[in-house]
Amino acid sequence: MKLPRTPSFRLDGRCALVTGGSRGIGLGCAVALAEAGAEVVLAARGRDELEMAAGAMREAGLDAIGVVLDVTDLNAMRAVFADRGPFGIVVNSAGIARHSLAMDTGPEDFDTVTAVNFRAAYFLAREAAMHMKQGGSIIQISSQMGHIGGIERAVYCGTKHGVEGFTKAMAIEWGDRGIRVNTVCPTFIRTPLTEATLDDPRKRDWIMSMIKLGRIAEVEDVMGAVLFLASDASAMVTGTSILVDGGWTAH
Repeated sequence: MKLPRTPSFRLDGRCALVTGGSRGIGLGCAVALAEAGAEVVLAARGRDELEMAAGAMREAGLDAIGVVLDVTDLNAMRAVFADRGPFGIVVNSAGIARHSLAMDTGPEDFDTVTAVNFRAAYFLAREAAMHMKQGGSIIQISSQMGHIGGIERAVYCGTKHGVEGFTKAMAIEWGDRGIRVNTVCPTFIRTPLTEATLDDPRKRDWIMSMIKLGRIAEVEDVMGAVLFLASDASAMVTGTSILVDGGWTAH
């Protein structure tokens, strides 16, 4: 009897772009891909932090370089693909949050958040697909808030629901080219972006009451999901999301 073989999680010979890659979830994604053998390009706005992250990865024996990029600058984004591509794997972890009650949200905060979380995410995926000649994997770091609502998160939820929507449509359009498009949707992850929320006892208690596994998630909890979606192990997975939410959305 011929037994089936487990698909490989290895990424040797593949090149990956990770936006928002200098810290937090983005850096975790970059490390996961590089440990599996990919050549990784980290992109972020801050040069110093970017060079520190790429340097730390190289010191660990991983293949990584840093490229300064503001994802809202579409011309700069195109230049990265032209100069550094093609990429078989693109992970978008660039994101921003400006939380407030819906009645208190002003146009400036609305425009800033949607420019990064929705507009840039859309055109990054579009640019990635345009350069993927042999198929590939596009992974958006979305959020559990792309599937539910949350207090003081109307704009943020709106952008993440939007990412979930265009991900499904892109997966339909690009499937015949071998391009897979998916999202990873974490709950609250312990990163610099969530420090203020987690330091508030009232908000922390609310978060802990919703996470069924009883703990705040760490960056490492997201890394395996991203590696799965980047690899051949997920060859038939597209147009969907992996919820890394500790059971938040299960009820």
